[in-house]
Amino acid sequence: MKVSDGAFRRLVDEALELVPAEFRSYLVGVSVVIEDWAPDALLDELGVPEEETLYGLYSGRALTEGPPDSCELPPRITIYRGPLLEDWEDEADLRDEIATTVIHEIAHHFGIDEARLEELGWD
Repeated sequence: MKVSDGAFRRLVDEALELVPAEFRSYLVGVSVVIEDWAPDALLDELGVPEEETLYGLYSGRALTEGPPDSCELPPRITIYRGPLLEDWEDEADLRDEIATTVIHEIAHHFGIDEARLEELGWD
């Protein structure tokens, strides 16, 4: 699917707007960036099988782990545009998957792990 960089950013911003207002203050300082593809070294480091891909990644200390140390980088959510566009041909499906990915990564910021996200249907 072809989507301009600006249109893709708007889809990510729409997903961020789904976060309830009472939780948004906890996202201050969390950058949300868009990259084309996850580097192969990262996929290897995370143990992502070759036939799978990564739509998003949360990097940083979760809120449940306490305040960050002064030497730590601020939390960051990376959304990988390439695999999303490759896997979703319908704009509505793409919008839904971007929203799922953004919410999934935000959940990690709140300390929710993969197992719990799977239980909640956000895998």
